[in-house]
Amino acid sequence: MEDVIAWLKENGNLKIINEPLDVELEIPHVAYVEVKKEDSRPLLFTKPVNKAKGIEYDMPVLMNIFANKEITQKIFGKHPDEVAEGIDELLKLKPPKAFIDKLKMIPKLFKLKNVFPKRLDFKGECQEVIIPKKEVDLDKLPILKTWEEDGGPFITMGQVYTQSLDGSMQNLGMYRLQQYDKNRLGMHWQIHKDASHFFDQYQRAGRKMPVTVAIGGDPLYIWCGQAPMPHGMFEMLLYGFVRGKNAQLVKSITNDIYIPRDVDIVIEGFVDPEKMEIEGPFGDHTGYYTLKEPFPVMEVETVTMKKEPVFAATVVGKPPLEDKYMGWATERVFLPMLKPMAPDLIDYYMPENGVFHNLILAKMKTLYPGHAQQFMHAFWGVGQMSFVKHAIFVGEDAPDLEDHEDFSKHVLNRLDKEKILITQGIVDHLDHSSSRQFVGGKLGIDVTADEVEEGVGELLSDEALLKKVQKIDDRVVALKQYMTHTKNPVCVIAVKKEESQKKLMKKLRSLSAHLKVAIIVDHHNNDLEDPYMLVWRVVNNIDAQRDVKLKEIITVDATNKGELDGFVREWPGDTFCTQEILDKLQKRGLIDIDDAFIKRFGLLPFN
Repeated sequence: MEDVIAWLKENGNLKIINEPLDVELEIPHVAYVEVKKEDSRPLLFTKPVNKAKGIEYDMPVLMNIFANKEITQKIFGKHPDEVAEGIDELLKLKPPKAFIDKLKMIPKLFKLKNVFPKRLDFKGECQEVIIPKKEVDLDKLPILKTWEEDGGPFITMGQVYTQSLDGSMQNLGMYRLQQYDKNRLGMHWQIHKDASHFFDQYQRAGRKMPVTVAIGGDPLYIWCGQAPMPHGMFEMLLYGFVRGKNAQLVKSITNDIYIPRDVDIVIEGFVDPEKMEIEGPFGDHTGYYTLKEPFPVMEVETVTMKKEPVFAATVVGKPPLEDKYMGWATERVFLPMLKPMAPDLIDYYMPENGVFHNLILAKMKTLYPGHAQQFMHAFWGVGQMSFVKHAIFVGEDAPDLEDHEDFSKHVLNRLDKEKILITQGIVDHLDHSSSRQFVGGKLGIDVTADEVEEGVGELLSDEALLKKVQKIDDRVVALKQYMTHTKNPVCVIAVKKEESQKKLMKKLRSLSAHLKVAIIVDHHNNDLEDPYMLVWRVVNNIDAQRDVKLKEIITVDATNKGELDGFVREWPGDTFCTQEILDKLQKRGLIDIDDAFIKRFGLLPFN
């Protein structure tokens, strides 16, 4: 993949857009629409401009690199399950007992020599052009502004290379990097990440922290940047394992951090631990804005690049996004790493509309009572799995985890209030629903047993049930029942919220003859006919300790929270496209969408 553009033309059905398009909103909107299509393609924007600053950039913008499963597999050079098999085999290696066993081990050990990154003692292609500090101008890079309410432009696919204070550990992460001005970037490394832990070391020592940001190069670098490697393990080891060859690294010009020789653009600098600046707000992959918060600032020392660089970027917002396919690869590759702490785990799946950390579905071999609960605690106690808010465990007889219809039926026929665990633990930095930041409710559902005996006493039509619900609360606007052929149908109720929903949740118990599971959502911006986006909304919006009640029936308050609920944190808004931009792009023939598409994916407000 020495020439990523040529490779994508040949292998990825690359779509080239030669019309001038603005890095502010226009390019991101085109990419956002494209990634939601069934036949999504990589995009190359050859003429990016910034109308507000009067800039015509001399480098193209490459987006939607991981456009689908097929191209993701091609980027890996093999199916991610094959990578997982190799990791599983490595984890199970045992010392050879006999001479013949030693001979058999030689090929395996020989392969491992390719895992470790190789440090070169000469400059790389990424350093063909070196811009000194006095000439650094980040405005020369086509940095995107994705959403209208964003605090500014930010680098979306920056590979952030950092190292510990003593230099013994190096880390590759992918964090949001806000451009403040011509030579400063905000470092949105979240509190639980390795880079943040390194920062703490420099802060305690009173020393500036070196940081190098790389953009472009082999797309596998990007995937490695978001891979949930164990603490202290350099993500480029994973690159070597997948590629079967050493990552070739070169030293940064102004610090001691090593980065891949073939990336397109390199931004080097230092973070002063004494200086913090407000970062955000920014629309994020949760589909919501993350709020303003102080983060460290990187002062750029130099920028280096290839002679003809390509600026790689992505879009964040409501699913589905490019991270759907990156996440799929991550799931497959990291399955063997979960099994040592959950040896009877068969498979797991983190659907993209669950925003990955908000929902996990897992299949396991159940050996004794409470086994599933043991797995819940194991998941919630290890690495990035500890951020998972909602976990559903099924037995080995369950359908394929990605067979949404049959899987849902299987779960709802086994759902038992007595086997639902609600507890507390850490939540992701970006989670907005918990009453206090970083700590919130966890929901674990054990449906590994046989079908429950009791179903709905008297199943009513949606129309008849709506009349009964409106009698107890006239602010209910609509409802829809899902999976009515199961023992536990799900009734989604839309309300015009004027008070806390605790009263309605209590009143719904009087309808227990007709209801088993009731989920309350805001009428505004929720389509009861769209289960995909309803799942997205519900798992984003609930804190299980506060919003799930298990008395008589299961009730869930998935409405937006605020003063009416005694919620004191600021509740963020949805990421919405700009109507004017969509209209312009549609008129120019750069996108082709209808009202149904816009509503289906929540591109604009409705109701």
